Amino acid sequence: MVLYPVPESVGRARRWFRTFTEPLHLDCSVVDDCVLMVSELITNAIVHGQAEGPWRVRVDWYRVGGALRVEVHNPGCPAHVRLRSPSVSEAHGRGLLLVDALADEWWSGPSRHGGTLVAFVVHQAFKPD
Repeated sequence: MVLYPVPESVGRARRWFRTFTEPLHLDCSVVDDCVLMVSELITNAIVHGQAEGPWRVRVDWYRVGGALRVEVHNPGCPAHVRLRSPSVSEAHGRGLLLVDALADEWWSGPSRHGGTLVAFVVHQAFKPD
């Protein structure tokens, strides 16, 4: 999925993720958790992505055995991805904390498309065949 870096893309990504993963028969709670994590990572990509010219946010997902891996790619510096400890009064800064709490694993680093990759994995996301 390739998205413009605008706030409306977050809702579009949620709808697309549900539509594209429906035939995969993921557990319902996995879909809901993934939709939340995708929303948070795309929001971060839009807010923190940088490029000199027009750019896009790219989202890829893969089945790896019984696990689901989701990758969000955007222009920007991979070193800037970090967990924050926002104060109670801060309105922002909890996206990666949610990903950290919901995903079985997550990581960030350089994207193969240039810029930054933030990815997460949910183990045993698929219902047994």
